[in-house]
Amino acid sequence: MKYLILVGDGMGDLPMPELNDLTPLESAKTPTLDALCQQGELFLTRTVPKGYPPGSDVANLSLLGYRPDLYYTGRAPLEASAMGIDLLDDETAFRCNLVTLDQNQTETKMVDYSAGHISTLEAEELINAVQDACGSEQFKLYPGINYRHILVVKGAYPDMDTVPPHDYIEKDVSNAWQRYMTEPAWKTLVTTALTVLAEHPVNKKRMADGKNPANGIWLWGEGKLPSMPTLQQQYNISGGLISAVDLLKGLGVNAGLDIINVPGATGYIDTNYKGKADAALQCLEEKDFVFVHVEAPDEAGHQGSLPDKLQAIEDFDSKITAPIVEGLQKRGEEFRVIATMDHYTPLSLRTHIDTPVPVLLYDSRKTDKGCGLTFSEKNGNSQGRLPGGLLPDGQTMMKKLLERL
Repeated sequence: MKYLILVGDGMGDLPMPELNDLTPLESAKTPTLDALCQQGELFLTRTVPKGYPPGSDVANLSLLGYRPDLYYTGRAPLEASAMGIDLLDDETAFRCNLVTLDQNQTETKMVDYSAGHISTLEAEELINAVQDACGSEQFKLYPGINYRHILVVKGAYPDMDTVPPHDYIEKDVSNAWQRYMTEPAWKTLVTTALTVLAEHPVNKKRMADGKNPANGIWLWGEGKLPSMPTLQQQYNISGGLISAVDLLKGLGVNAGLDIINVPGATGYIDTNYKGKADAALQCLEEKDFVFVHVEAPDEAGHQGSLPDKLQAIEDFDSKITAPIVEGLQKRGEEFRVIATMDHYTPLSLRTHIDTPVPVLLYDSRKTDKGCGLTFSEKNGNSQGRLPGGLLPDGQTMMKKLLERL
């Protein structure tokens, strides 16, 4: 038996007037997801425990079958794991976004949490320049993918109560910015970075081309390396993880999964969907389990782009779900597949919410009638109101997938 979890990050949304009060998921063309759902089960899963931030870190940790209250230590150390950064006991990792800020004497505004989805090559030049100017025994910067990078801090650090930049798009972040100013070394770090980035040729060219400059760094998601059992230890399954995002790769590293790097996987609507689908099928030739993560719906949600979100959902259906399922069927494999999202990223809010997510579960061995419903938030909520229709956590969902309940 093969087991799959296919995740359209941030795919869930709220009804929108411009879609006749449908959600993007309801409005998008998703024939494969709908067919699997109609023939299978539909239920809700609470991926974000009460009191936890509805981030992709917490939610995907849940989807992998772990309890965040036992194993969550922060977002950045997971990304550090994916980048091969070995954190020492006295070191803390921070996510370091390259962002676009608009600053004046009275306000700091978060214009763009991703600096216009800056390319990895451009970002690497900029982060290395900041490291050259600011690196020290206390601070070390590591370039990552696109706008996502890591700062490792040695020793104690002030409690700054950091915030995710994607929660403050087009909003005043002066209070959060001032927290970096409370300790001299941190003030020097972020203000020197402003100067380095403003003068860098990469940003001058971006501005000349009409693109958002990466004119600031934003630190958040701090934590120390987690200690968690592998999926082999927890569930006696081997597997792989496919994602363009270091956060997910870090989760996979700590879960003991093979990290499958797909050339051209970008984390947005231009990602290499075929490469991901082919890699998933290849993984299942040898392994029991594969976790395929697609970031594009979430990024579109943060950007507030309805056309991109609709495209991302339809691509998730036609370029990920369909070829993987059809490939397994052609090979005559028996399989159980879950398709879901980690959280909602409503276009109207441009950030995450902690609503329980709809989950479809299809079993290739079952030919009798399934729930008969299409895959949507509304139908998931209707099933969630039935006895047993709302699973309390991702650990229960994983056990249901593996038939361990």
